[in-house]
Amino acid sequence: MRASLVDAGYAAGWRLVRTLPEPVARALFRAGADLGARRAGAAVGQLRRNLARVVPTASPAELDDLVRRALRSYARYWCEAFRLPSTDHRALHRRLDPSLRGSEHLDAALEAGRGAIVVLPHSGNWDAAGVWLVGHSGTFTTVVERLRPESLYRRFLAYRESLGFEILPTTGGPVPPVAVLARRLRRNGVVCLVADRDLSSTGVDVTFFGERARMPAGPAHLAARTGAALLPVRCLFAGERDYDIAIHPPVPVPGREAVAEATQAVADVFAADIASRPEDWHMTQRLWLADLPGDRAGRPRAEGVGTVP
Repeated sequence: MRASLVDAGYAAGWRLVRTLPEPVARALFRAGADLGARRAGAAVGQLRRNLARVVPTASPAELDDLVRRALRSYARYWCEAFRLPSTDHRALHRRLDPSLRGSEHLDAALEAGRGAIVVLPHSGNWDAAGVWLVGHSGTFTTVVERLRPESLYRRFLAYRESLGFEILPTTGGPVPPVAVLARRLRRNGVVCLVADRDLSSTGVDVTFFGERARMPAGPAHLAARTGAALLPVRCLFAGERDYDIAIHPPVPVPGREAVAEATQAVADVFAADIASRPEDWHMTQRLWLADLPGDRAGRPRAEGVGTVP
């Protein structure tokens, strides 16, 4: 019943939010974020613990304010996501393009025929960044978590396909997603993965804000396997309506022996970007090994790929 209610809530969001005047929608989501901060449920508590690692010098009052701003940022993401299907995607691309930095790194990878693996954390509006990417270089491929119930997964599938993304499920597809991703890269395609959280306990250990965490090794494995460029991306908000998006230079992955080192390098880039605007990092789940249950905190077993929710 709870899953059905969640599905109904998302359905109502995509149906109703886009009908509201934008200022009204933004005000409602902002109020919802402030209510969530006051109620301080389990997810908000985990967000607070995560942000305390990003800003270890914050006082309790400063951390309270940071959590409130982080929830407002996350609410902005969802408000924009619910409105994005009816947004003029070409106009959004034109709006983002002049301020987006580092596109030459993506262009160089594609001109070399290598393909590109674009990786980013759960920050800012990754769907809006994806709309820019479609407008810049065409459809790209990504992997999504197989949500339950199936109707909710189908809803997210339809949403992101409407933006021009090719979607692969983590499970239940005709072939493993890694095989499809490798095929796309060998054809000089673009793969985009949200890669700051390992869902499978099969990633590699990294040092993240001074503490051990685990991140998916799949992006670096794919780069070693295919020769594709591994490109970390900064994806943050700027002000009330603008975006701060930049493609960083490629992380070297000369072979499979370099996967752990490359994953650490990606984590370092993520950390620097998150530290510059921590309220835009929407991580409400457990990430560091100290927070994980004992069975998930064990050693990794194999490669995994990053996903979007």
